[in-house]
Parts: sequence; C-alpha cells; structure tokens
Amino acid sequence: MKANELRKSSLEELQKQLMELLREQFNLRMQRGTGQLSKPSQMKAGRRDIARIKTVMTEMTAGGKS
Repeated sequence: MKANELRKSSLEELQKQLMELLREQFNLRMQRGTGQLSKPSQMKAGRRDIARIKTVMTEMTAGGKS
C-alpha cells in the first residue's frame, strides 16, 4: 500500500481501511501472544500501513481547512 494510492481514496474509504487494519493488528497481537504467529514481519507492516493511512487522513483534513 503506497501513500500515492491512498491519496486517491476518499476519507470514508480510508476510515474503513483503517478500521480493518486495526482489527488485523489486534488479531496478530493475539496470535503472537498464543505463539501462533507465523510471520512476525506482518506486525511491522501493519503498523506502517496504519501510520500511512493516518498521515494521509491528516493531510486531507488539514488541506480542507486551509
């Protein structure tokens, strides 16, 4: 997922994607806690995707106000 692709999405779509990623992150944390996580790199990728979406959302809301 790239920031350029995210910028083409609407704010509502970004919010939906953010909620999906947060659920995914929760599930990965539970898998890690029980020792069932097969790819630990998914945790890092998920955190970065969440950060990208939040950054683009902030840019959109700040851009609309000025």
